[in-house]
Amino acid sequence: MMPDLLHNAPSEAQLLVWLDPVFGRPVPGRRRSVRKRHCCPAPACAAGRSATRGSGYNEEFMPQLLKERTALVLGLANRWSLAYAIARAFRREGAQLVLTYQGDRQQETVEDLARELGAARVLSCDVTQEADIERLSEMLRAEGEDLHAVVHSIAFANKDDLARPFYMTSREGFLLAHEISCYSLVAVARAVAPVMRQGGSITTLTYLGSQRVLPNYNVMGVAKAALEASVRYLASELGPQQIRVNAISAGPIKTASARGIKDFSKILETVTEKAPLRRPTEPDEVADAAVFFASHLGRGVTGNILYVDSGYQIMGI
Repeated sequence: MMPDLLHNAPSEAQLLVWLDPVFGRPVPGRRRSVRKRHCCPAPACAAGRSATRGSGYNEEFMPQLLKERTALVLGLANRWSLAYAIARAFRREGAQLVLTYQGDRQQETVEDLARELGAARVLSCDVTQEADIERLSEMLRAEGEDLHAVVHSIAFANKDDLARPFYMTSREGFLLAHEISCYSLVAVARAVAPVMRQGGSITTLTYLGSQRVLPNYNVMGVAKAALEASVRYLASELGPQQIRVNAISAGPIKTASARGIKDFSKILETVTEKAPLRRPTEPDEVADAAVFFASHLGRGVTGNILYVDSGYQIMGI
C-alpha cells in the first residue's frame, strides 16, 4: 500500500528545522514561526546586500555562504568582466577578497574596483612570469591565513589567430594561447595549494568552443579543451588535499574579451534564439554558480564542467 504522504507530512516549522543543516546552520530542536512569503526579491537593505542578490534570491533562507572564507580572484580587468561579477557575488556572500592585476596599465583600475568591492588586498601577478606566480605564493604564505577559494578567469589569444582559419594559426600564437589560457591554471594551482590547508575550491572559466567547432573561436577553442583536461587532472591530484577543481562553461556574454571574436553578435543572437530558455546568459548566473562551487554546498563536486548557458549545449541544431 502507498503510505499516506499527506497525513504523515511534517509541518512547515519542522521542515525549517530539517532544512537548516543544508545551509550549514543546524538548529536541533528549534522551531520557527512560518509566515507567507512572496517570491519577489527583497527591498534593498543595509550595505546594499539585497540589491545585489538578483531576482528570486531568498535572503532569509540563503545565509552568507562564504562567511569567514578568503577568496583569490585572478583576471578581474573591468566591471564588465565575469571575474568582477564573481568577485561581487563572493563579497555579497561574506568572503574576504584578494584580487590580482597584471601590469601597471591595470593596476589603477583594479585598485578602484577593489575599493568598491571592499577587497582586503590587491596583488600584482603576471601569469606569464614564473617569478610573479612564485611571489604570489610567497605573499599568500606570508599572510599566514588559509585560502578557501580561487577563481581563475584568465584567457588570451592573438586577434589575428582568431580571425584566420585554425590551420593557419602561428606557432607563437598557439603557444601563447595555451600558456595564458591553460598552463596558467596549472601554475596558479601549484602556487595556491600550500595555503589551502583546509581544502577548498579552484574554479576556472571555459566555453562550449572547447567541445564543438564555433566560428572564429579557433585556437581559443583548442586551448579551452586543454584547460578542461587540466581541470580533470588537477581534480584527481589535489583531491586528497580536499581541494576541488571545476570549470564553468558560460554562454556567450558581452564582455570586453568577447569583442575580440569576429561576428560575436551573431553568435549571441543564435544562442538567444535556439537555447531552451530563449535568452542570453547573465553574468550574475555565472557568478552564482561560482558561489556554489566555492561554498559548502559544492563540497562533493570536483572535476566537473558546469554549463551555465541557458541550456544551449544540449541542442543538436
